[in-house]
Amino acid sequence: MNFNKRILIKSAAALALAPLFAVSSAWAQNASITVGVTAGPHGQIFEEVKKEAIKQGLDIKVVEFSDYVQPNAALAAGDLDANSYQHQPYLDTANADRGYGLVSIAKTVIFPIGIYSQKVKSLDEVGEGGRIAVPNDPTNGGRALLLLESLGLIKLDPKAGLRATPIDIVENPRKLRFVELDAAQLPRSLGDVDAAAINTNFALEAGLDPNKDAIARESAESPYANVIVVREQDKDRPEFKTLIEAYQSAPIKAFIEEQYKGSVVPAW
Repeated sequence: MNFNKRILIKSAAALALAPLFAVSSAWAQNASITVGVTAGPHGQIFEEVKKEAIKQGLDIKVVEFSDYVQPNAALAAGDLDANSYQHQPYLDTANADRGYGLVSIAKTVIFPIGIYSQKVKSLDEVGEGGRIAVPNDPTNGGRALLLLESLGLIKLDPKAGLRATPIDIVENPRKLRFVELDAAQLPRSLGDVDAAAINTNFALEAGLDPNKDAIARESAESPYANVIVVREQDKDRPEFKTLIEAYQSAPIKAFIEEQYKGSVVPAW
């Protein structure tokens, strides 16, 4: 085979492979994922994350849910690629209770939980037999009770830990009554109870200002950092590295600090 013929064969092979490389490159620059969020700050933040991610060739479709149960169920079923709405203790509980096999890959934000009331200006004003509404899911319910314990209203059995429920209350001097409701419904309960422990995302969605309207708040140093969650077998997908970089970027941190002014705190 002469030299010119070898050059022609190599050139033809290169031309044949070029479309394959072009398709591969195009896929890499136009990857897409679907991320589940809850309405409110998680959804609002992800609308900004989308803008950062698309600059790096990642298109994010955001799907909003109105409760805490469905985003994990949808992720485990393969209807989502990731979700961003829960803290690590909630994820640990969901995995233990339902065997999801989901893992966190990055921290996002902290929502200090607050106590709100339309009837009193201070928890000191809640009288004997007062009604306090708390989330009915194990981790957020326990989180609310631990906050009330830190404020001196009740004492919990230390063995209950983060999953404390009203039955774990061992001291209740005011004989407070606890109403367990779905976390998303708690803002609507304010007219019916003396006070309610409401997660910040649902408080904001209901038009409450945690800095002005909460009569008590969890410390900003709370260990309940929210996380981005994926299926364990998918955790090394390259799209998720881009997702994390977009979320934990300077523009997103600036957006959170400006938009929420301390009601939502970056956790990275």
